[in-house]
Amino acid sequence: MTARILIVDDVPANTRLLEAKLRAEYYQVASARDGFEALTAARAEQPDLILLDVMMPDMDGYECCRLLKTDLKTLHIPIMMVTALGAPDERLRGLEAGADDFLTKPVEYDTLMARVRSLVRLKRLLDEWRVRGETARALGLSTERTAIPPVSGARALVVDDWSQSGKSIQNSLEEEGIISGHARSERDAVAMTASVNFDLIIVNLSLVEDDPLHLISVLRASDATHETPLLLIAEPDQKNLVLRGFELGASDWLVQPIDSHELRARARNQVRRKFYQERLRSDLGTALEMALTDPLTGLYNQRYLRRHLSSLMDGGQGRQLAILMLDVDHFKMLNDRYGHACGDCALRLIADTLRMNIRLFDSLARYGGEEFVVVMPGAGVMEAAAAAERLRSAIELLKFKTATTVWVTITISVGVACTSEHAVNSETLLQAADAALDDAKRKGRNRVEVART
Repeated sequence: MTARILIVDDVPANTRLLEAKLRAEYYQVASARDGFEALTAARAEQPDLILLDVMMPDMDGYECCRLLKTDLKTLHIPIMMVTALGAPDERLRGLEAGADDFLTKPVEYDTLMARVRSLVRLKRLLDEWRVRGETARALGLSTERTAIPPVSGARALVVDDWSQSGKSIQNSLEEEGIISGHARSERDAVAMTASVNFDLIIVNLSLVEDDPLHLISVLRASDATHETPLLLIAEPDQKNLVLRGFELGASDWLVQPIDSHELRARARNQVRRKFYQERLRSDLGTALEMALTDPLTGLYNQRYLRRHLSSLMDGGQGRQLAILMLDVDHFKMLNDRYGHACGDCALRLIADTLRMNIRLFDSLARYGGEEFVVVMPGAGVMEAAAAAERLRSAIELLKFKTATTVWVTITISVGVACTSEHAVNSETLLQAADAALDDAKRKGRNRVEVART
């Protein structure tokens, strides 16, 4: 998997060395000499990963990282800090600034490539959701972006067969407000993740009775946890296990002995990324809902109805299906006499009444204006006609008060059409119901008519 990587370093020799390693793996590489160039390049080129040096003149890597992570145009780009400063407090500063990882020079080639692949894979996943969300926003089908919620209240699972180690990790997470559970085996972990939606899973690679790599593969294969961040806890001599873990889909790692502050920073970053991804998914869900529903009544709209009806008829394999087309009688007169606000109120009241009087597996849509359509899978002519009469009667009993305290009654006319032994498509069925509706209007309104064969 190729990707675009931006290297930020004020020492040309360091840049050339990293470029050579990355180009050998067919990555597309660009470079910047300082933090200011990095900010400009990141906004303009939108790389898939930034390798950021810490020690630079004018603006150091920490400040550059903070600015990148507070800019809506660049906050989604993974940042890996690469520096000769390997002290725990320096690593913590980088993580708290928003860095996704922190590698110490001289960088081990295998570790670098494993982290690059992992972070690029994550970036591509998030990009899919971002593009869909941006498209929805451009079409006016999504809400404005909201701030990512704090990590307090998030849920984590610690998988560690040593009680003291697991408790220590839980205590550190508790300081961030993260609620955690403890699993002592793969069996316990699988059972717990099946019943609880965790925001982070921490796996100790020193499990005695179980194979931690098998556990990682199981978690990544499960629908419940295939996108949950996985943080690995490793001994210094477990490099090969860590690299294999990243190949299986791990998100981050931490070396024993655990520094509580670093653990909290890495956990915080992973949970925030999950929340960001969930927010993107939620935005898309909202956009899809807005695209397929009528904002006034909350019912499905005509776009959804036509697709749904076609789907039922294409896959129905000869099953009966009926549709009811309903029209509010003299609705224009109601609007003209009492105002559009009163008309909207009437439509909402009608929609709620229809919703309460159809079968659980029927579909109800606002077809347009004052017209509604009910789709009844499996219904024949007699059953559909009876349902139409039931809906007509329920609407006739409605009364609501206008702004001028006048009580108003409403009636509807209904056209019914059903599939028959003859081949028919959704458009023909809708036209037949519409023709039956016209018959009901011509015959005096407030009545039900069934389409002629």
